[in-house]
Amino acid sequence: MKGVSAKITRTFVPGALIPCADNSGALEFKMIGKLGKGQRHGRMPAAGVGDVIVASVVKGSPTYLKKPVKVIIIRQKAPIRRANGMRLIFEDNAGIMVGDDLLPIGTEIKGPVPREVIERYSKLAGISAKIV
Repeated sequence: MKGVSAKITRTFVPGALIPCADNSGALEFKMIGKLGKGQRHGRMPAAGVGDVIVASVVKGSPTYLKKPVKVIIIRQKAPIRRANGMRLIFEDNAGIMVGDDLLPIGTEIKGPVPREVIERYSKLAGISAKIV
């Protein structure tokens, strides 16, 4: 997996409620854990923009309800510091549901998506409304 070209504060911990920003049928996720490295013994796994988490769908279509799914976080309220010194802040948190191959399940992403996520997952560029 390609690294992120920004300093991202990890703001999501297990139990965090994250709204869904695509048309996959889910409305809200509850974070269970994080995929991949980044955890330390005795510390809660934290995630930020561009990370893949395992979550449970708490609101939405009955086909996904109470089942673990993979989610890519695409927006967070905490500032993202880019390499040129600019800080990027969104007004909400959001994630999109993906399959086991990390391809999006929905066909459209509502709202902006940061460039750091598009660098890592290029398939999201085709379905996102706006890239900042």
